[in-house]
Amino acid sequence: MLLESILEVVRACGQMILQADRTQAGTEIKDGQTNNLVTKYDRAVQAALREKLLALAPQAHFVGEEEDVHESIARGDAFIVDPIDGTANFVKDYKCSAVSVAMTRDGVQELGVVYNPYLDEMFYAQRGKGAFCNGKPIRVSDKPLEQGLTLFGSASYYSELVDESFRLLRLCFDRSMDIRRSGSAAIDLCTIAAGRAELFFELRLQPWDFAAASLIVREAGGSVTRLDGSALDLSQPCPVLAIGTGVDPAFLRRAETSLA
Repeated sequence: MLLESILEVVRACGQMILQADRTQAGTEIKDGQTNNLVTKYDRAVQAALREKLLALAPQAHFVGEEEDVHESIARGDAFIVDPIDGTANFVKDYKCSAVSVAMTRDGVQELGVVYNPYLDEMFYAQRGKGAFCNGKPIRVSDKPLEQGLTLFGSASYYSELVDESFRLLRLCFDRSMDIRRSGSAAIDLCTIAAGRAELFFELRLQPWDFAAASLIVREAGGSVTRLDGSALDLSQPCPVLAIGTGVDPAFLRRAETSLA
């Protein structure tokens, strides 16, 4: 079964992260931004994913974060991959990073796999077949935000969004039990899917950040959209809002014009 084979590939790549010698990580700055990092392990894990996933589905396109040129996913099968979601965490030994793999067909998500090797938690979903963590079904929370947690990403690569990110965070903080920031959007989205928190937002994420985990949220019964409620776009960066069934996100919609 293809899903089971992908799970094996992703687990093996998670072991590469656990066994990495971070003192020899060869950390570099991307795009001239001191907080946007890449290591030789990002590249090594992506190379392993490319080789092993395309061996399973040779006809597929491959879109990885560390690719110089990104192929179109509009037609046929495609893998959308983030080899280490949470590279800064990896560099700092913060132990909160994940391998993320989505498979699409004609631009529609079919499979999503996110593996946190530090906790040995394998989240996965297949379109129309529910969401799971380590083989057990998961479901989003049905609690209102007043009884829940807000997770957020600070859009730290985009200075023009920082003020708005924290304005929205304050709105969420005033309505939540508390707030959390992990540094990995894929893990945060899976945390929503597992019912451990009630709302997640970030004002700009790349498709490889959310392609797998957003399917997992939906298959767990949650909602994952842009802030204005419109559909996510797997072909370009966009804002992401994920919620459980008990949350009404109307209080965030004032931002929809500028962030849609």
